Amino acid sequence: MHDSHGSRTSPVEGSGTWGDEPLRRSVVICCYTMDRWEDLQAAVNEACRQSSDRDEVIVVVDHNAALLERCRVTFSEARVVENTMQQGLSGARNRGVQEATGDLVVFLDDDAVPEPGWLEALTEPFRAAEVRAVGGSAAPRWPGGVRPRWMPAEFDWVVGCTYVGMPSDRQQVRNVMGCNMAFHRSVFEAGLSFPTDVGRTATRLDGAEETALCISLTQKWPGSTVIFEPRALVRHRVVEQRCSWRYFVRRCFAEGRSKARMSGLVGRDDALSTERAYTMRVLPRGVVRGVTDTMTGDPSGVSRSAAIVLGLAVTSFGYVKGTRQSRGPGAAAAPLSTGRTRT
Repeated sequence: MHDSHGSRTSPVEGSGTWGDEPLRRSVVICCYTMDRWEDLQAAVNEACRQSSDRDEVIVVVDHNAALLERCRVTFSEARVVENTMQQGLSGARNRGVQEATGDLVVFLDDDAVPEPGWLEALTEPFRAAEVRAVGGSAAPRWPGGVRPRWMPAEFDWVVGCTYVGMPSDRQQVRNVMGCNMAFHRSVFEAGLSFPTDVGRTATRLDGAEETALCISLTQKWPGSTVIFEPRALVRHRVVEQRCSWRYFVRRCFAEGRSKARMSGLVGRDDALSTERAYTMRVLPRGVVRGVTDTMTGDPSGVSRSAAIVLGLAVTSFGYVKGTRQSRGPGAAAAPLSTGRTRT
């Protein structure tokens, strides 16, 4: 990892700020498919527009030679590198960390376009000494601009977006959302990284690698915090294929399975600490709301209630299945609630 800006005092042990100088940002955008080319262009262009002369934008291409060449030809304002580490999102992000020289390493999905002021909003909370990670919000860009009527807002995490149950203002949270997040470089200098056994690949829907990293950093530095800043907003594209019941079920199962793997990495108590509140408070209210909507004239309300019940059941099954696979036949597992990016 490069370190062209010199060392800094640890935020937890230091004087209470990261210093008076502006924080340098390295924006890392990972990509793997030509299918998202237009979105990738929009994401890179907006990241470059919001960056200052002291910042940098790094595009990491994950094992796709044609895409790598096209990025190198197109993105003159960004540094384009090949993922030479393990294939998948976690490996690509870790490769981006290797290249980053900034005080902050910012991660933006290749199909997420920042709103104006995004980068500054994501940066500002780091002025507090104890902050090691900051995550922003993500609004879905539905196909045709129309949200599927059966899709409960409590499950927008299925399509990588902010969901009902997350804070509406800046708050301390357990973990950030993967499509829109930033970490202080001290996290990676201390040897932490995105775990590759829970990250997403082109053929595997498992996630939670950012959750595992956030939990690991707060375990390592008990005085540190992770912040959710909803003003740091991106618009996250949802493709047609992700608006189906089939994808909903597959994604919920994969989430449960990834939570089982994460429990093995960071411990079950930390891995599931906020899922319990989500299950006991947020989801029951969602079921009641759907039924009430149906009774007041919206026939799709009952479908949203059914989706909540189904999503919880499938995610829990995925967790049980994943736990038994990791422990061997006959192993028992505690029930799990849903949520890729629990807060």
